[in-house]
Amino acid sequence: MAGKRGNISRMAMKAMGLFGGVQVIGILCSIIRTKLVALWIGPVGIGLFGLFNNALEMITTGTNLGIRSSSVRDISQAMDGQNTSLVARIVTVVRKWSLWLGLGGALLTLALAPLLSQVTFGDSTHIWGFVALSIAVLLQALTNGEYAVLQGTARLKRLASVTLWGTIAGLAVSIPLFYLLRERSIVPSILAYALALAVFAWWFRNRDYPPAAVTRRETVDMGKGFVKLGIYMTLGNFATILASYAFNAWLNINAGTEQVGFYQAGYTLINKYTGLILTALGMEYYPRLAKVAESRLRLRAFVSQEINVAIAVMAPVVALFILLRSFIVQLLYRPDFDVILTFVSWGMIGTVLRTLSWCLAFTILAKGDGKTYLWTEVASAVINLVLNIVFYRWWGLTGLGVAFLVSYLLYTLIIAVVYFRTYRLTVSAASLYNLLWTLAVAAGVMAAMEGGYTIIAAAITVVSIAVGLRQIVVLWRR
Repeated sequence: MAGKRGNISRMAMKAMGLFGGVQVIGILCSIIRTKLVALWIGPVGIGLFGLFNNALEMITTGTNLGIRSSSVRDISQAMDGQNTSLVARIVTVVRKWSLWLGLGGALLTLALAPLLSQVTFGDSTHIWGFVALSIAVLLQALTNGEYAVLQGTARLKRLASVTLWGTIAGLAVSIPLFYLLRERSIVPSILAYALALAVFAWWFRNRDYPPAAVTRRETVDMGKGFVKLGIYMTLGNFATILASYAFNAWLNINAGTEQVGFYQAGYTLINKYTGLILTALGMEYYPRLAKVAESRLRLRAFVSQEINVAIAVMAPVVALFILLRSFIVQLLYRPDFDVILTFVSWGMIGTVLRTLSWCLAFTILAKGDGKTYLWTEVASAVINLVLNIVFYRWWGLTGLGVAFLVSYLLYTLIIAVVYFRTYRLTVSAASLYNLLWTLAVAAGVMAAMEGGYTIIAAAITVVSIAVGLRQIVVLWRR
């Protein structure tokens, strides 16, 4: 059993190494893009970027019916059974559904453009911007279909290549747009990024399974399984995106676009950049978990090992982020963005809880338990929206960091009830010990930084890095 656990850890870390390298390039591209937007356009540009991307994400999530994730489960299970004919048929069905849903989403975006402009900006000046986003909705649907096929068939190197080259190409096109068009460049740059990803998704697509002869009726029937789960996932994800969109719109109307820019800058540091580590791990973790969804013993082993790997990596990252927060913010943005430093610090502590809940929550998807996924995500979205508004009114931008921490604390408790009581699963004692250690490290570094004791914060960070490296070596060799 020890050998199997070691193998699990090595698979997780290899996937993280593969996608981690791609994510580093992605981060660098994001840093360059954000820095240029901040310099050439300012907080208003960051705010516009966030508002349009929130809208795009909301529409894409609402119209793709969760196929990006739900179909991975079906494909990976068919791969485990080594049924080549069945895999080819599922791949064909996934691609057809992606096209249908992409076209439907594009048409819906066109129809809602006036309403989206009014709700988001309080006027009709950005209607054409939302009209243009309809193209991005279609492109993202097609790209997501290819992502699902590559992930489900374990073509992780190709999947990494799509992300890598698509991100680089999107940035290359966006730079001259930012310089020449300034505020008017935001929507064209989003379109350029979506087009680049779609082109490379087509180039690196899995051609091992040629299109199968599947009728329209068969496409509908075969797609019912993952579409049913996908609808639950869509509703849950849509609730999360809608809550984020609603808060951004509320903040824009009540506090101004500049405050939205500060919030988006902090949220990106907390959620997006650190989330790249979890994304890299999840590329291999989710299909592997789906294959053993009916085995309680193997689920426990996989989840416990994933927690150990994720926490071992996340602990030094969180400590370094808090220690170097001022340098990071000024590197990515401008000196006037220092107002988000405490916001970011509180949020980074919340990232530790996010890592734990992330590892546990994948069991819901692996089991295909759509109803449970839906109510947990809706509960999380409502909690997050309420806490954001209340805490912002109380403590401004700093309150948003506290809200991030408290919302993930509550979400983790919800997921824990499902994992431990509903599914009757457990985790290893080592996983819980590593979690508590990481929380203590993050809190210690933040307390030292807030008190002006940088040397103490640096010492704690060095210790956390040493411990994290030791844990990674142990997990690899076990």
